[in-house]
Amino acid sequence: VQLQASGGGFVQVGESLRLACAASRHTFSSYATGWFRQTPGKKREFVAAINWTGYSIAYADSVKGRFTISRDNAKNTVYLQMNNLKPEDTAVYYCAVDPRKKRVGPDDVYDYWGQGTLVTVSS
Repeated sequence: VQLQASGGGFVQVGESLRLACAASRHTFSSYATGWFRQTPGKKREFVAAINWTGYSIAYADSVKGRFTISRDNAKNTVYLQMNNLKPEDTAVYYCAVDPRKKRVGPDDVYDYWGQGTLVTVSS
């Protein structure tokens, strides 16, 4: 499975971005998908995840109430809507998928990872 994360950019504090994770395989619709982020010198951090049905969703405490994960299986795409962005949200954001997860949580056990997209939030 090839994943392509897109939608990153340079924004001001309080603005919004929507990231997209597109997959090369139609079976993506049956995969759980997670978003993660990483800044230089720091460990990769869980951001949000959604199972294949969309009924199991998890968020990191740091993004709850600001970020929303969703999926459009017809388009083989998972989205991360990021509102009220803060400078601490600056990072490279990655998406990952796993065909086995029935429910999702704040773990990073995923089989396939995509290249990241850079989000920069300026104050």
